[in-house]
Parts: sequence; structure tokens; C-alpha cells
Amino acid sequence: MMEMLRRVILTAVGFLFLSACCASPMLAADDFSKPEELVAKATAVYKSFLGDPNMEWFRKNVKKAKGVFIVPQMLKAGFFIGGSGGSGALLAQDSKTGKWSYPAFYTMGSISFGLQVGADASEIILMVMSDKGLQAMLSTEFKLGGDATVAAGPVGATNKAQTADILAFGRSKGAFIGLSVEGAVIAPREKWNTEYYGKPVRPVDILVQQNVENSGADSLRQALP
Repeated sequence: MMEMLRRVILTAVGFLFLSACCASPMLAADDFSKPEELVAKATAVYKSFLGDPNMEWFRKNVKKAKGVFIVPQMLKAGFFIGGSGGSGALLAQDSKTGKWSYPAFYTMGSISFGLQVGADASEIILMVMSDKGLQAMLSTEFKLGGDATVAAGPVGATNKAQTADILAFGRSKGAFIGLSVEGAVIAPREKWNTEYYGKPVRPVDILVQQNVENSGADSLRQALP
């Protein structure tokens, strides 16, 4: 009896450990195999948001954003230990010229604990509304809600939006979802940035100095206002 109980406990611990590993931000490393794939999907998701009647406020105000971070596939899975992870492309707008940068690549992930079962995939777009929010995105790693305030973006035609450095919009299976991303950790994908631009490059080089380019992202840039 004791031996059977011991085996059950060890199996449960092993399962929880495996779940925690799979639910970590590193889950994001496997959602796309190449940065080109992410850019293509991010372009499709962004255009889909523009055509969504629930995203009227987003559509009218995205031109005011300092930056747009598109996570075309945020994976969520869990059983007692839950987590989410995804890769995203961030584009920044030059405050003087209005020119949009080429994309810098990041991971976004979090781990949560609780009674939760199942898996899901969501599309997420973060609108960076302040210089503080953009500076946080340029750092080595930062936590939403800690280094920069974050709030859910308004839905529909409402003119009201919470004052925050970053506004979060999300959909699951094409439908709007109430979104909470506070506590999620965002970090650059340095290898992908290097691969995409053919040389070692920092997010500040891509987003602020805008001294690199890749024509593969022209469609995405042109879709921005």
C-alpha cells in the first residue's frame, strides 16, 4: 500500500514538473520555427484585428501608439499548474517622422498556479502608448505591470480607455476575450533578430535607430497607419 502511494506521489510530482517546464516562457521558442513564419502570421492577425467590428477603438487609435507588439499565437495549457507562452513581433513608430520600424522579435510568457484544465490559443496585440512602455520593451527583460503599467484595451466604439503604458487586446478563435496579461515576462529573441537581419542587432537598432531592414516585413509595415 505504501509502495503504491509512493509511486502515485512520484508520478504526480513528475507530471507537475513537466507541466511547469512546458508552461514556462520558453514554450514560446517552439510556436514558430522561423522568424519569417511569425512575420507572415503577425501580418494576417493584425489585418484581421483591423477588420474586426469589436476592434473599432483599436483601429481608430493605433496610429497614436508608440509601438505595436503582435503575438499571433499565445499558447495556454495546464493541469493544476498553468502557463502561457508565445513569440511576437514589435514595431515602433518614429515620433518625428511617423515611420514604422521593421520588427524586433520577442518572447512573452508566464506561469500561473491554480485549478485549471485544458489548452487554448489566443491572438494578442499590445499597443504601447507611452515612452515609458517603449523603453521597457527595449530592456533585456521586463514584466508587464511591474516595469510598465498594462490594462485591457477597450472594445467596440467606446472612446474611453484606461490610462496605461500598454493596452492589451486579445481574441481566441476569432472572438474577443477578456484579457489579463499583467505579470507576463517579455524578453528579446536575440538569435531571431540576428537571423532575420543577417548580423548581430539590438532591439534599439531595429526600433529606434531603424538602421536595419528586411523586405519580408514590408507588408506588415504598410498595414500600419
